[in-house]
Amino acid sequence: MTRKQKRLSVIVAGLAFLGASTGLTFYALGQKASYFYMPADLASAPVQPGQRIRLGGLVERGTVVRGEGATVAFSVTDEQRSVKVTYTGILPDLFREGQGVITEGTFSTGGVFVADSVLAKHDERYMPKEVAEGLKAKGVWEESKTQ
Repeated sequence: MTRKQKRLSVIVAGLAFLGASTGLTFYALGQKASYFYMPADLASAPVQPGQRIRLGGLVERGTVVRGEGATVAFSVTDEQRSVKVTYTGILPDLFREGQGVITEGTFSTGGVFVADSVLAKHDERYMPKEVAEGLKAKGVWEESKTQ
């Protein structure tokens, strides 16, 4: 092999390595993606049981039921639809009825959302942009008077 051929083979091998590593990175990121939905969005975009998503909205009033141990059942609503959620674990201090919440998990075969993490926020300044905009567009959330 001449010097030029060796140099060319090293460059081709390097580009092949970079291409393979980039492809594997994008594949891994695609597997970890959890899509964001509001309860009304689930009617038009059915989610398969076991598919990981983030569900956001308001904790529906009168639906928080504490079960055995650290199990809690509640509903997340956007005032158009509501989704039943179960969670086992310690809830955030700011979790209460009528407040914004983001849950992450999967749907069970019975249609109940089984959350493995719950985030609760007290107003739209700290709420993820997608949830605040979705609730404002539906007329459920109003802008704060004090900024």
